[in-house]
Amino acid sequence: MDIVAIAPLTDISLWVRSRGLEIVLVVLGSILLGRLVAWIGARVTDRIDRQATGGDALVRSEAAKHRHSLTQVLTWVAIVLIYTIAVFLVLDLAGIPVTGLVAPATVLGVGLGFGAQRVVGDVLAGFFLITERQYGFGDVVSIQLTSGEPATGTVEDVTLRITRMRSQNGEVVTVPNGQIVKVVNLSRDWARAVVDVPVPTTMDVNRVNEILREVGRQAFRDASLRKLLLDEPSVMGVESLGLDQVNVRMVARTLPGKQFEVGRALRARVVLAFRREGLTLPPTPVDSTPSDRNGDGDGARNGSDDSGRHSAEPGTEPAGGGAR
Repeated sequence: MDIVAIAPLTDISLWVRSRGLEIVLVVLGSILLGRLVAWIGARVTDRIDRQATGGDALVRSEAAKHRHSLTQVLTWVAIVLIYTIAVFLVLDLAGIPVTGLVAPATVLGVGLGFGAQRVVGDVLAGFFLITERQYGFGDVVSIQLTSGEPATGTVEDVTLRITRMRSQNGEVVTVPNGQIVKVVNLSRDWARAVVDVPVPTTMDVNRVNEILREVGRQAFRDASLRKLLLDEPSVMGVESLGLDQVNVRMVARTLPGKQFEVGRALRARVVLAFRREGLTLPPTPVDSTPSDRNGDGDGARNGSDDSGRHSAEPGTEPAGGGAR
């Protein structure tokens, strides 16, 4: 009886010291290798960021954004491959024939094919987002979802399945790539800050235009704003007419993603200039238009054509910037 009882224990001990030890080594090796790949990917992306921006995550070249996003995707794919190979090795070492799992895997694949259509769609959409360079790490984007609600923020992570970005309130927004309908890129190539100044109809518009031109010249001479501006801000003139007031528009081309900062600085300068001239601005009602929600109320534009817009859909004019 003792010999019969000890025999199974001996077999288990031998299996643990042979196959069991190999399984443990494979599992530990795959975990360590996956962490090594993630560490290398993080070091590569940090080096790309340092070389491209010198510390500013908003002003970087399009090539650097693409390299950062591509590195993130390659890291994610490598980790998935490592764990997938580890699973097959563990099954083989455990004595489970992989070929015998073909038929069950086929049935399971059909079931998952119906249940995981959204995941497959997310991966395919992410593949085209990255290869077409619609946006990359550090871009300020406004994404229209299938649910109809836009998501706006700075892109922090792009994988084949999801896009993760941070809103102006510090919230982390995760968007499945398959639910993206339209992308408005607010930081592609260059951006445009738009400042609409409401003035009473009784005020001399020519005088207002001259004041705004002087504000633009002073802003362009300011060292702190000069590095954000691509050229001197210009006055477009009367943009809209009302019963009691008109809107005079002032625009400025800026570095990508800096349109909001420039817009705030120009507004402050306009208020001070009007105060020095003894002029007052009429109160304006609060407007909750999409452009106020998608930027920070600056009405900033972005693009590479005369209107400063890139549109992903014909006939649309996004208020936040260029669409890709």
